Amino acid sequence: MTIKIASSEKGTVDDAVHELMGIFGFNNITMIIYFASIKFAPEKISKKMQSVFPGATVFGCSTAGEIVSGKMLKGSLVAMAFDVESMPDVKVEVVEKLSRKVDVHDTFRSFERHFGEAADEMKPSCYLGIILVDGMSGFEERLMDVIGDRTNVLFVGGSSADDLQFRCTHVYANGKSYTNAAVLALLKPATPFDLVKTQSVREIGPELVVTKSNEDRREIIEFNHKPAAIAYAEALGVSVNELAACFPSHPLGLIIEGEPYIRGPKHIAGNSVFFHCSSVKGMPLSLLESTDLLDDTKEALARSKAKLGGISGVIVFNCAHRALELEVKNLSGKYGEVFADFPTIGFNSYGEQFIGHMNQTAIMIVFR
Repeated sequence: MTIKIASSEKGTVDDAVHELMGIFGFNNITMIIYFASIKFAPEKISKKMQSVFPGATVFGCSTAGEIVSGKMLKGSLVAMAFDVESMPDVKVEVVEKLSRKVDVHDTFRSFERHFGEAADEMKPSCYLGIILVDGMSGFEERLMDVIGDRTNVLFVGGSSADDLQFRCTHVYANGKSYTNAAVLALLKPATPFDLVKTQSVREIGPELVVTKSNEDRREIIEFNHKPAAIAYAEALGVSVNELAACFPSHPLGLIIEGEPYIRGPKHIAGNSVFFHCSSVKGMPLSLLESTDLLDDTKEALARSKAKLGGISGVIVFNCAHRALELEVKNLSGKYGEVFADFPTIGFNSYGEQFIGHMNQTAIMIVFR
């Protein structure tokens, strides 16, 4: 069984992809997942990656920074390749035109035909879903809802990014680049796997119940029947003028069975607070405080390793907010070192998917 990783910091698509070719020195590749800096022309990187690995299922997305074993990078291309012994079967579909209609019916019919099994009968221990979404689309919540209605298989992943330009983000499959779309990959790994969520926060304060919101705009207008910005600031004991500076260290979260699912605040407009995730009326959100990101990640990986009995590969979907926090604290290098002992790739994303859509979280797929 072989899982291999590769990375390149070359300046052009051709040079970067050819460096990957030199590292992936085996011929029976069944699947490659890759994450590429937006500096690489989207159509060209997708076409090139598929053309040089014609027998493999190849998919990926654009990023706000990349992760490879031992390092956090910028402006690079990182990839993980699986051979037939580690990934005997995989099927990729693209859900297009999300702004028109979020519909996965045809996608799941294709999955069912390919694997010869009804989606609602697939065992989560045997199948794994990966989802890469256009990070500027704003349709992650709807996608995760409709996927959850079709199958018990967990789809996890991240929202594509563009180096914090917030202009245009891309997902890649079939040798093409897509916007306003999502790539869904259904995998049937030969090896056991574990899904890890780590968010490095703790609950510290009172609940802020959403009493008025605009779900489509990811806008909260009122908490506890007060203007949202005022109620949020009061909970923190700061003025509204100071509130935005507190966002990175004090996000809000939906607590489910003791686990926080973070709603990262984005900006204030008037007395409304806009978030990177939507929240519905009546949703109770708890005030959170950042904890030790490095230790939390190390502990999460150690638990997963103990559970599986070893690690042969890790895919990380790491929130861009976490990456910014690491930069501010001068800890980017140390975060990369957390993954030094495992074949790892990942990227900094504009949102993370695990059951639902969230922020300021790292989602990891860990293979034994």
